Amino acid sequence: MADGYLEKRQQDYEARKADYLRRKRHLPLQKPRLEHPDDEAL
Repeated sequence: MADGYLEKRQQDYEARKADYLRRKRHLPLQKPRLEHPDDEAL
């Protein structure tokens, strides 16, 4: 009985991990935004 429980938990974990990694790969990379002064002469 315990083996079935652990196997189910492992399968759920693997599915969540695969989903997370698949989504992570498709996210655009965030570039840090530089703050520019309003007056560019400064």
